[in-house]
Amino acid sequence: MRSRLYGVSVAVVLLNSAVAFADSSAAPLQVARIADGVFVHEGLQEEADGQNRGDIANLGFVVGNKCVAVIDTGGSPSVGHALRRTIDELTTAPVCYVINTHMHPDHALGNSAFVDTQARFIAAAGFAPGLAARGATYLERAQQVLGVETSVDWLVMPDRVIKKTTALDLGDRTLLLDVWPTAHTDNDLTVFDESSRTLFTGDLLFVDRVPAIDASLTGWIGVLDSLDARSRDVAHVVPGHGPVGQRLSAMLMPEKRYLKTIRRDVQQAIADGYDLNYTSAHAAREKRDEWLLFDDYHVRNVTAAYTELEWQ
Repeated sequence: MRSRLYGVSVAVVLLNSAVAFADSSAAPLQVARIADGVFVHEGLQEEADGQNRGDIANLGFVVGNKCVAVIDTGGSPSVGHALRRTIDELTTAPVCYVINTHMHPDHALGNSAFVDTQARFIAAAGFAPGLAARGATYLERAQQVLGVETSVDWLVMPDRVIKKTTALDLGDRTLLLDVWPTAHTDNDLTVFDESSRTLFTGDLLFVDRVPAIDASLTGWIGVLDSLDARSRDVAHVVPGHGPVGQRLSAMLMPEKRYLKTIRRDVQQAIADGYDLNYTSAHAAREKRDEWLLFDDYHVRNVTAAYTELEWQ
């Protein structure tokens, strides 16, 4: 039986006014073929709203001789159905896996579009408890910003949890899934297609859009260094947000500089005795012109860093 999240304390019902957000006839998403059998939809560099339907994260799928693996499903059932429509138009192969790179709503609220397939839902070990803890908040927020009624059916749990490197066979094509130490979240997962040497980083990598710290600044910097060490093996890079590229090391560099600047400034502020209010107003402010949505996330990033670093 497909695993969904029940018992969420949000009195929401999927109403007729929200049909467009769960309609299997949704127009297909535009995708780019970045390598043989590898397709990517680039989400908008915006905050989620009713006009974009939560279509703000990069999504993808890989087609093998036997079946298709989907990597992330978008910020609403509408986006998920649109992605499914695209897959159906491009291949007759069935979807056998839906892989979530982490539990954030812009990557996982489209999962329900695939619950009536034979696909297995795969995520890292921390995904289910993370989504269970925040599911009510995600639904309330989605209802507010998307302008539609939401439902607990939007929250689909994995039926396969991985804790170490795992290989998935798509038919003469192997995907390698890696689970990472706590970084952007405590359930970050990457997907590497061996055939095309394409790496789906999830939100371990943001390009142009400012990164958002949700777990550990120190851990994230360490994971970026580990990813950088694999650069020579990677030919195509699909970040969680922002344009697809080919040079992993170069793509990682701006994010590493930003996070390390926050760490440096926050550590210095703590050492000098400055409080959180002062620090959040001053740390890494010189990076403002380098990132989209900086004002939406930067203070939260500094706050998260201060909370983590003040006890180190």
